[in-house]
Amino acid sequence: MSSKIIAVWEFFKNPTYEESLEKDPHERLRWFTELLLYALTLSYLIGMVNAGLQNYFDIDIGKHASEDLMNRSLLLLFAAAVIMAPVMEEVIFRGPLIFFKKKNYFNCIFYFLTFIFGFYHISNFELTTTTLLLSPLLVAPQLSVGIFLGFVRVKFGLLWAIIFHALYNFILMTPLLFMNFLDLLLE
Repeated sequence: MSSKIIAVWEFFKNPTYEESLEKDPHERLRWFTELLLYALTLSYLIGMVNAGLQNYFDIDIGKHASEDLMNRSLLLLFAAAVIMAPVMEEVIFRGPLIFFKKKNYFNCIFYFLTFIFGFYHISNFELTTTTLLLSPLLVAPQLSVGIFLGFVRVKFGLLWAIIFHALYNFILMTPLLFMNFLDLLLE
């Protein structure tokens, strides 16, 4: 197993605010890229498990918020997911970590903000009894990426976390945007 994923796991087990001693930009970029690939892979795997469970148990979770945005404007969807959300969410959910960096309860603040970040994303779904009951599964991708974002924020800084979040969303949105663009071309 990669030393980088082990470092994230160790951080998750006992989060502390210790910035990375690694100042070489090339090495930071290697860390950043590998962590982004792990975060995306984990999110895709969780998404596949969720989709499999929904199909197997014939569960209807309703529409996702991105469906409404795609019907309005691809540019709006892109701006919201890749620019506005990463900046706002990182400032709100990872920015405050700096105020608690020397506190004995930093780990509690980290877990709390990561939990709130994940469950905030239940708003991407139609709120029904089913989505509320399944919310831990539905927001599991956001909970997992929240751990990676917290790690990147603490080790490399808030700007790195914003860029990580933006790239993560961009990569996840690209297939949807591409399919929608193809539909427009074929009409």
